[in-house]
Amino acid sequence: MRRIAALLALAFATAATRAQTPQPVPIMLDQTPVLMLSDIHFDPFHDPGKVPQLIAAPVGQWHHILSAPDSRSQASDFADLQAACKAKGIDTPMPLLTSTLNAAHTRQPHPLFITVSGDLMAHKFDCLYKKFYPARSRDAFANDYAAFAAKTVAFVALELHDAFPGVPVYLALGNNDSGCKDYSEDSGSAYLRTDAIVFAAATLSTANRAAILHDFPPLGDAGIELPAPFHHTRLLMMQDIFESKKFTTCDGKDSTKEAAAQIEWLRKQLTLARAAHEHVWVMAHIPPGVDAYSTVTKSGKGKAACRYADPELFLNSELFANAIADFPDVINLVLLGHTHMDEMRTYTGKDGTPIPGKLVPSVTPVNGNNPSFTLAIVDPVKAILVDYTVYAAGNQTGIDTTWAPEYTYSTTYNQPDFSGASVAAITKSFLADPSSKTPQSQSYENFYFVGGPTAGINLKAAALGTVWPVYTCSITQASIAGFTACACPATTNP
Repeated sequence: MRRIAALLALAFATAATRAQTPQPVPIMLDQTPVLMLSDIHFDPFHDPGKVPQLIAAPVGQWHHILSAPDSRSQASDFADLQAACKAKGIDTPMPLLTSTLNAAHTRQPHPLFITVSGDLMAHKFDCLYKKFYPARSRDAFANDYAAFAAKTVAFVALELHDAFPGVPVYLALGNNDSGCKDYSEDSGSAYLRTDAIVFAAATLSTANRAAILHDFPPLGDAGIELPAPFHHTRLLMMQDIFESKKFTTCDGKDSTKEAAAQIEWLRKQLTLARAAHEHVWVMAHIPPGVDAYSTVTKSGKGKAACRYADPELFLNSELFANAIADFPDVINLVLLGHTHMDEMRTYTGKDGTPIPGKLVPSVTPVNGNNPSFTLAIVDPVKAILVDYTVYAAGNQTGIDTTWAPEYTYSTTYNQPDFSGASVAAITKSFLADPSSKTPQSQSYENFYFVGGPTAGINLKAAALGTVWPVYTCSITQASIAGFTACACPATTNP
């Protein structure tokens, strides 16, 4: 771990050598660009022949190893590995990561900062790693696995830094970002301690570095200051794997104390921000609220009068959603990921004030969607997201592809910004359109699954249309009671 830390300190202290340093573009106070990414799911196992080199090499050598020509048996070896781990699709290999960052750099070479709302590591990571690990003790495996997982996260951070030198990068961890296995972690683990070093260095700020090194190791949470021209605005980054309904410790035990401690930390940060009259952005991975997909999938299996009367939450409780609802005067934006889809949500404060939520679509094409990144415009004076354009690759590999704008928020939804009031207006219009007949509803369905329209018939949009009334309830009602009243009005309001 000390070797990784020393290398990272050196790597982030030096200027990037693999990317041409861009000249900062003139930006107005109300036209400040930001790059938003989510669900990168980088796969260091895509060329299995290179994996032993990656395991042995420090992370600073990974770019050279991964950029070399493919091993002669790459295709067959990778197919065998996918089959052995029962992978459902292909995540993000080196060519796709490079293509994504190059395309984003071409369109905006110097954003004010970059956000990554979780899941930097590939799916099935623990299974994939075991295929290359010699038989050793359980403790040795755990230590080496955590080190390799941390190097993978560090590599993604270094690639972002090299593509955008001088630009702060703010990262949150997701459910696949673990030092042991998906949806599992231990408080204060070696993996979290190493990630703290990586994430602290990526901020390019002495104050933010100190804050992350202090707060991050226990649960993967930290509060940092957004850079000028933002003023009195904080970003709270959370690893909400601990609140997932699938969460266990690394030894497989159920535990709720981590989630309680995390929400206690969040509420403390929001209370301090309120006292200091600060604005806050909250960035996590798994969305608080109702999981429409799981709710629809299990619908009809119970005996309730309404098939949606027992909704599924993304998380294990409503603690996160309730914390957001208690601070509508403080929170200006909630950034999320996890679903891989392009989504928006309205979180409603206890006083009725709407809070905007943005689910950033994924880089990985593992679910059949095309890779994407989001270029946003923010207003640092109001500390709000003003506008954004989603860019999609023309294919799922990133090789010999054209990245093109899929849509722009302002012209698609005819709103002046992505404030709580604007997002509430949009989502309310969805609720009032149960058959999804309006242009805005149909646009949302089309762009929900990135790359759908360009691939022929947008089956995902058609599928979303069949459950549109239930889905719109899920993006406007974060609580079980609120969702049930929306989705099952006949049973809740006889």
